[in-house]
Amino acid sequence: MSALFPLPEPHAQGMLAVGQGHAIAWEVCGNPHGKPAVLLHGGPGSGRSRSAARFFDPDVWRIVLFDQRQCGASTPHAGDIATDLTSNTTPHLLDDIEALCAHLAIGRRLIFGHSWGCTLGLAHAQRHPDAVAALLLVGVTTTRRCEIDWLYRGIAPMVPAAWHAFRNGVPEPMRQGDMVAAYRALLADPDAGVRERAARDWHAWEASATADADAAPPPAWSDPVFRLCRARIVTHYFHNGGFLEDGILLAQADRLAGIPGVMVQGRMDLEAPLKTAWELDRAWPDGDLVIVQGAGHGTGDPGMAQAILDTAARLAVHVPG
Repeated sequence: MSALFPLPEPHAQGMLAVGQGHAIAWEVCGNPHGKPAVLLHGGPGSGRSRSAARFFDPDVWRIVLFDQRQCGASTPHAGDIATDLTSNTTPHLLDDIEALCAHLAIGRRLIFGHSWGCTLGLAHAQRHPDAVAALLLVGVTTTRRCEIDWLYRGIAPMVPAAWHAFRNGVPEPMRQGDMVAAYRALLADPDAGVRERAARDWHAWEASATADADAAPPPAWSDPVFRLCRARIVTHYFHNGGFLEDGILLAQADRLAGIPGVMVQGRMDLEAPLKTAWELDRAWPDGDLVIVQGAGHGTGDPGMAQAILDTAARLAVHVPG
């Protein structure tokens, strides 16, 4: 990880009202006159990761980070059970990206996405192909039903102890059904103790779905408010299939024609198995698949950081600024 650029300090930041009572928190770092790179965080609901800016040379790039609706410093916050999630959908997030880019006078841009950020980045590029100069996708997802089913049931034989705990976290009658729906119901329970336990168990399961079972979860996962926020948003999105027609991002990959991009994928990624990146690579003529041997889903896994750094530098030629 020593090859990463120093963590840049923001030179601009603020809150942007985006409608329906929402405001998203944003910041810009790096070169104020550089090539724009818009960073889309995962989760959904994890909030921006400032460390992701370290993949981009701050002398070259104008790096834009923001918290998607109802997480991080954006308001209202999903960590408050009274916060309604109805106006938090993929179409809303796509509108927010455009509103933020207009607010910051950002033209053609590089889109960087990790995990859920790949789904959002692909949807943005397919909706606004003329606005996207390049795509850098890490741990590729398209949030199809088969991908959701894999993550919350299919992977079970590979992590049996974690699956036993995850399954036992819901009432017995719910254990044979849709685990996303089961946890979504628990997270809406009137009893705060039930909600807190469900959010904790949800994150314990997600922490198990890695190539390195001994890796420590992100520090934020120890915060009960963060856990409730993220678990509510994740289950809201995945219960609704990412608010996307199933398989649409692969079916409409032809809309990416002319947009150069690179998918950086860990060979041992259990959360987002290689199959999705491989399928996207076949459907996207201008996409290039880079497979990192031995790596999982984390950007800090061996070889991943260097591959992302190299890719960001490689794609800079395609981005105006």
